[in-house]
Amino acid sequence: MTQKNLALVTGANGHLGNNLVRLLIKKGIPVRASVRNIKNKEPFAGLNCDVVQADITNKQSLINALQDVDVLYAVGAAFKLWAKDPKKEIYDVNLDGIKNTIEAAAEAGVKRIVYVSSIAALNYAKLPTKESYGNNPDRRDMYYNSKNDGEKLAFDLAKKYSLDLVAVLPSAMIGSRAFTPLNVSYNIIDLILKKQIPVETNITLNWIDVKDVAEGCYLAATKGRNGERYILANEKCMSLKDTTRIAQELYPELAIKLPMAVPKPILFTVAWFMEMGSKLSGKAPLLTTKDIAMFSGLQQNVDITKARTELGFNPKDPVQAVKEAMQYLRENESRFNE
Repeated sequence: MTQKNLALVTGANGHLGNNLVRLLIKKGIPVRASVRNIKNKEPFAGLNCDVVQADITNKQSLINALQDVDVLYAVGAAFKLWAKDPKKEIYDVNLDGIKNTIEAAAEAGVKRIVYVSSIAALNYAKLPTKESYGNNPDRRDMYYNSKNDGEKLAFDLAKKYSLDLVAVLPSAMIGSRAFTPLNVSYNIIDLILKKQIPVETNITLNWIDVKDVAEGCYLAATKGRNGERYILANEKCMSLKDTTRIAQELYPELAIKLPMAVPKPILFTVAWFMEMGSKLSGKAPLLTTKDIAMFSGLQQNVDITKARTELGFNPKDPVQAVKEAMQYLRENESRFNE
């Protein structure tokens, strides 16, 4: 399928959205970038694209943005693991957003949708996990629930409206150009460099360069099979301890210490106090009891054979991705310090 027709990227000022807009422009594809706040021009400085206002919670704004669009990259979503009211601020926003996005696409005559899901929607009961193992049965987290239920809803609605839809499931995106605030994954790299991860949580992350995910989205639009899901990740996850070791090696002058191992009951206690503080401040805690319960010890190892063979997806080594992410944050330190 050739793709030189107009593409719309929702959430275009976010980490993936903005890097995807840049990639499509480089490939000579006309791009329309939709954002909630049209005044936020910084991510589009010097870019040859049309920036429009649209909000996934407002269907009419999406219909307006999707006029004459052939390919929709549905990137925009609430990407956070903590909120004062997670059902309302994360789950409902994402489910309503998917419904509005796909109904608007149907109404506007869009030919193809690349829906950005997440490796949160994978079943980790057997490792390495793959697309065919189905969705994640763990229901303890509203973001995870929104990605699992959202992906199913996206496929159901696409079928209902006879739309071509492919889902991509990225892992922890880091690296390359970013704007404040940093996304959840990239922020962890920043916290390591700032020596703000003092204790070992036994949490692992599957690091992936955001530019590789952007390329994977484009490949899904051009080569992906309708109704299929594709994992955009690296095969192996990495512990925070091993990630910290990379920072130590790159920046010995920072004297970064490895996170200290503490018994799990103490971790839960620390996380509980952090959550209490967040209820007062309204700011996301560094660690929650749910993070420990859900992610401590979870190995997010995946089989990317399907994306490699069907799409030609070929991500860079995770160690290299982490190094480049750290270098970018160090070079742009002043921008990310409050």
